Amino acid sequence: MAHAPDDLSATPPTPGHRVRPGTAEYPELTTRRRAQALAVCIAAAFLTLLDVSIVTVALPSMEHHLHLSSSQATWSVAGYTLTFGLVLIPSGRLGDEFGRRRVFLVGIALFTATGLLCALAPDATWLVAARLARGVSAGLVAPQVVGLLHQMYPPRERGRAFGYYGATVSLSTAVGPLLGGAILQGFGTAEGWRWIFYLFVPLDLIALLLAVRVLPAGRRAARHGGLDLVGTLLLALAVTAVMLPLLQSGTWANRLWWPAGAGLALVAVFVLWERALARRARQPLVDITLFRERTYWVGALVAAALYGGFTGIFIVLAQFLQQGMHYAPFKASLCTVLFTVGSAVCGVVSGRVVHRAGRPLVIAGTALTAAGLAVTALVVGGSGAGDNMFLRMALPLLVAGCGAGFVIAANQTLALQQVPRREGSTAAGVYQTGMKIGTSLGTALAGSLYFSRLLATHRDFPAAARTGLLGAAALAAVAFAVALPGLTVRERRDTAPAADLAEETEPAR
Repeated sequence: MAHAPDDLSATPPTPGHRVRPGTAEYPELTTRRRAQALAVCIAAAFLTLLDVSIVTVALPSMEHHLHLSSSQATWSVAGYTLTFGLVLIPSGRLGDEFGRRRVFLVGIALFTATGLLCALAPDATWLVAARLARGVSAGLVAPQVVGLLHQMYPPRERGRAFGYYGATVSLSTAVGPLLGGAILQGFGTAEGWRWIFYLFVPLDLIALLLAVRVLPAGRRAARHGGLDLVGTLLLALAVTAVMLPLLQSGTWANRLWWPAGAGLALVAVFVLWERALARRARQPLVDITLFRERTYWVGALVAAALYGGFTGIFIVLAQFLQQGMHYAPFKASLCTVLFTVGSAVCGVVSGRVVHRAGRPLVIAGTALTAAGLAVTALVVGGSGAGDNMFLRMALPLLVAGCGAGFVIAANQTLALQQVPRREGSTAAGVYQTGMKIGTSLGTALAGSLYFSRLLATHRDFPAAARTGLLGAAALAAVAFAVALPGLTVRERRDTAPAADLAEETEPAR
């Protein structure tokens, strides 16, 4: 199947005219072609997000065979999501300016190469460095996926597309430990963790080849504002500084906390710099005016806190079940399977009903997630070595998974409903940056609480797991607290955002 060139030669719209879907900026696709493109986008999102969770079940094996310290073990997971998050905003801007399809293809190619580097890692330093590079490649792909969905679907159909995307996010996050456990059981714990990365390669190559054939091209920006390198550096330094205390080993009292304060100061400098660029009519890394829309910034904060909550549980449960309760990797991964089922099913449902239910769906979902994780912490903390953890954790994890599924698609749909298509990748990059930074902080926080408690109690695994899971539940509770004020705001009941309605209108007369 032939594909359109990446740089379309359409003339920009004249003043007083609105761009309509089906023009060169937003090429109209047949139903079949759009379905194919959606499938490729969903597959790419699945692979990049699966890499976050699939590694958690292999951590004990990697720690043993590569002699990872607790800090290096946390870096191998949180470092991936950190660089993933830091690249999202600049790659979103690159996609909007140079073509989402083009940046998508580059990202998938690099994701394939870095997977091989992870599989071949001879020591801890190599592995951590490869994981950081792999996060960069994944960060090139993610905002293009959301931007392409934003581009391909009209407003009234976008909720369903984001519903499938949300189910993919939920499924990839939750099925990772299960799939990783199966691979470790099939290839052995000694070298099985390497096959987790090897098996990604053919899947990545298939996604790359299909993307070349079916992804739609988009019109490149008429004028390139350039990449805000200073803003990118400030944001990277700020987030890394905030995370450093969480990624240090040892007890909490012995950690250096001044980098976190420096990181918050750098965030303030970053905001001032972005505003200064905008005043000088230059292209900032983040369009601060995006945050004038309440639904957008509330949605971004909810996503950051919620993802930080529920993704942090997997590193804790993998360590607790395999090292504390001596479960085989596959058996340990089975304990989280109901989270997978609940999040995937409810993700599809929420995408279909979000425009009728509105923000109350997000509020209910965050409450269920926080409650489910808190009960899971209590169940785990009171466990003994012979307890059947699958049955004990089944109901609370199912509740938490359903809550997360309700939030993921609905929250993203509501957050992006006022964003024009031309800013789709950038807005998605900002949104997903908050999500990934939250994931990194949540993983680092849960892992840090777990390892610190384990050290302080001389390897009391149930107590350590309870502490880590309570930290995750606290982050989910923050998401609920941020979403709750939305009940006092009159929600929009129309499904077509004003920005997109403008794009779909006839030329002004």
